[in-house]
This record gives sequence, C-alpha cells and structure tokens, in this order.
Amino acid sequence: MQPTDPDQYNRPLRVRDHAWRTVLAIAISSVVASTTVGAEWRSARWLFWVDVTLGLVALGLSFYRRRWPYPIALVLNAFGALSILSAGPSALVTVSLATRRVTWQILTTGLVGIAASLLFWLVDPTAIGETWWVTLALTVLVTVALMLWGMYVGSRRELLWTLRDRAERAEAERELRFSQGRSNERARIAREMHDVLAHRITLITMHAGALAYRTDLTPEQIRSTAELIQTKSHEALADLRQVLGVLRADQADADQPEQRPQPTFGDLPALIGEAEESGMRVQFDDRVTAGALIPDQVGRTAYRIVQEGLTNARKHAPGATVSVAVSGSPDSGLEIAIRNPVRLAASGLAASGLPGLPASGLGLVGLVERAKLAGGRLDGRLVGGAFELRGWLPWAP
Repeated sequence: MQPTDPDQYNRPLRVRDHAWRTVLAIAISSVVASTTVGAEWRSARWLFWVDVTLGLVALGLSFYRRRWPYPIALVLNAFGALSILSAGPSALVTVSLATRRVTWQILTTGLVGIAASLLFWLVDPTAIGETWWVTLALTVLVTVALMLWGMYVGSRRELLWTLRDRAERAEAERELRFSQGRSNERARIAREMHDVLAHRITLITMHAGALAYRTDLTPEQIRSTAELIQTKSHEALADLRQVLGVLRADQADADQPEQRPQPTFGDLPALIGEAEESGMRVQFDDRVTAGALIPDQVGRTAYRIVQEGLTNARKHAPGATVSVAVSGSPDSGLEIAIRNPVRLAASGLAASGLPGLPASGLGLVGLVERAKLAGGRLDGRLVGGAFELRGWLPWAP
C-alpha cells in the first residue's frame, strides 16, 4: 500500500487558521521569555538584540512551514541556541513537521532542538545556579510532548481524509454504476424496440408502398390492404406497450394491469404464418427433438433471431424464398439457420412497386449481443450467393 502524501490530508490553512496559530506562538514566546529577556538586557545587551532578531526572523519563517517543513524546523530549532523568543515559532513548526510523521525528520529535529537548548543554557544569564540535566530533562519532555501531539494531529487528519476520500470514491463509483446502468438500459430499450417493432413496421411499409405505387389494384384489394395496415399498426402499438411494460417490470406492482406475455419458441409457427400472410415465401423446418421443453429465455432469443432474419430478408430480398431451419436437443443445444438470396437488383424492387427500405444496421448487432448474453453465438455471412444467418444457443441459459 502506497503511503499517503501529507499534502493530501493537511488541508490548506485559512487566514483565521494562520491568525490563531501566530497568536499562540507569540504567547508561548512571551511566557517563556518573560524573565530571560530582562536579564539579557541588563547583563548581556548583545544577546538581547540577537534574541529579539532571531525571534522575529523565526516568526516570519514559521509562515513557510508547509512549503519547506523540514528545513524550517531545523533552522528554528537551531535558533534556540541564542534565542528564547524563537521558542513559540519553533514549537509551532515542530508540531507541523510531526504531523507528517516522517520518523527520521522528527528525530533529527528533536536532537537539534535539545542540543540548542543546552547551548542556550551556557549563555543564559538566568541559568546561574541551575544544573544542566534539569534543562536537558525539561527540554526532552517538552520536545517529546510536541512531537507526540503533532503525530496525533497528523494521524487524525489522515484518518478523516481517508474516510472522506472513501466516501467520495463510493459516491463516484455509485454515480458510475448509475451511468452504466442508464447506458445498459438505453441499449436494452433500443434492442427491444428494434426486435419487436422492426418486423411490424416493415410489413406496414411494404403494404403502404404497394398502395402508393400500384395503380392496378381493385377496390377490394385496396380495402383489404388498408385493413391489414390498420391491423399491423394496432399490433405494433400493442408491442410497443408490451416493450415498455417489460422495461418497467422492476417498478411494477400488483395493481398494475397484466402485460402481454413475451414470445417463446412455441410462437415461431405463428410468426412464420404471419410472414407468409404478408406475401413472403418461407420454408420452415423444425427439427427440434420432439417433446423437448425449451426454456422461455432461450426460446425468446430464438424467436427474436428468426424475427430479425425474416425482417432483413423482407427488406433486402423481397419476393425471394427464405428458408428457416431450427434443430437441437437438450444435449446439443439449439441451432438456428436462416438463408435467403442476396439482395435483388434494383429493377426487382422497381418492378414490385416498392421503394427501398432503410436499414439501421443495428438489428444484427443487437441480436449478436443478445445471443452472447444467453451464452450462445450468432454470425451472418454470404455463402454461395445467399446471405446466411446462423446461431447457436445453449439449451439451459
């Protein structure tokens, strides 16, 4: 685990933070030097001016303790050899250095401060009659207390920063999961919309195109085609409500109206029959093991694959014979093969009186993804002048 950079958990100081720390440093210096400075003025005037000068310099340097923590702490502790007025700023920078919890820097600074205190004892006019070990013991006690307090403050800051950072990371991860969930839901909506509606809309477009371009239709044929368009439109709206109901399934409660059931493998013959009623020629070969019960999820995926294959064939090869073969067993899985000739020449479309239908290019992409999610595979390719869509699905999802 990488150590945390102290600059991360030591937040920037505001003006009031600087203010109360500065006042505290001045107060410490004033208390400590209350008797010493007067004796210096009377007995060692030169030491008085050195003391005052170094004390002011130390106070100024203490404002840079965050930028250069270790050098500033060393210098201010060294000032203690000739300046008792630097005690307040020295204590401030020592605590600040200790919050970073770098052991060798703390020990080095503490030793410099203790040594400086012993040197000041040699020149202090008020130290006459005091023994050096008393000064040493008092200095060690104060230094250790400052170091421990600084380390505690640094540890607490890091703990609070870590908790805050974890909370922010958790929030960011939650937002990312929500974003991914929205993207997945949008993809699901697009896939369901295409799978369900493309088939119906293609039928409607073909029959509407026939009404627009065919001038040889009898009134009975026109009325029959219009009724068929109306029926397919109603079915498309019903399918749209069904898709939206499925997408809202997680939010549905018991008092909501029952949604239409999702298609399964047993609905394939009806789908083939619907395609044949619209004018398609379909050869359907069902070789699934008799009596085998296909799980609903697998059957639904197979239904969508066949539906998309018929829709593509209707768009790109109108009038051609489409072969649909489905085979499989619980041991081998479910295989689906849909084959139709490659797109007919433009003259064929013109002869049929139908305009070219737009292709989104998303249907097969969505089905490939759907097959993968079901644990299977799906691919389409040109084979011998025909387009072949082949898929395999595991029997158990």
